[in-house]
Amino acid sequence: MPDQTIARQSVVDLLADRLRDDILDGTHPTGALLPPERDLAARYGVTRTTLKHALTRLEQAGLLQTRHGIGTRIRDFLRDGGTDLLPALAAHDPGWLTDIFEARRDIGTLIARRAAARRTDEHTRRLRLLLAAVADAPDADAAQLADMEVHRELARAGGNRVHLLLTNTLFRAYLPVRGALRAPFEDPAVAADRLTPLVDAVTAGRPDRAAEAAEHYLTATEHLMLAALKAHRTG
Repeated sequence: MPDQTIARQSVVDLLADRLRDDILDGTHPTGALLPPERDLAARYGVTRTTLKHALTRLEQAGLLQTRHGIGTRIRDFLRDGGTDLLPALAAHDPGWLTDIFEARRDIGTLIARRAAARRTDEHTRRLRLLLAAVADAPDADAAQLADMEVHRELARAGGNRVHLLLTNTLFRAYLPVRGALRAPFEDPAVAADRLTPLVDAVTAGRPDRAAEAAEHYLTATEHLMLAALKAHRTG
């Protein structure tokens, strides 16, 4: 009898998520071998083909290691995993958001400094347009998304493509709870005003001031978002 048969719609996605959660909560502990595929497929109520696809995804994410003749073992994700695990970790354990926001501050400050030193006239033009899009957003959701685009453009202005990918990863990390993190964007005009000193410092080419403004902005919005998330979970 399977633990819970998974719906056929997006079955590989759902199975991968279910297995990932079971690994992270210790149902399948680190270092242990997974049961044989036939047994595991029956347990989750899926075909072995579906199971293989889901296991491949988790292996690529660094949660599993398969060796021919031995089986599939649970890896230590803190040693072997990648940043693509962050959304799942944040959804599974809200405590991860503290680390995610700390990384957001560290990386965002570095990006702002580099952007101020390297921005071009085109970056300046784009940043001004994107800042205006935050102010003109029709609601908090649109303002939040517009704010994300400002930070992506800052990463582009800095000229380091890895920073841009890290920015994308950090945004995806809190997508599972994004709806509870809209507090800084409830008034789009205020959100834009809060962001303006950072954009001003970058477009003026002042790296030290940009880093200071980024630290201030990211800390202020972090406090607002985490307070809103706490209220959402206890309300």
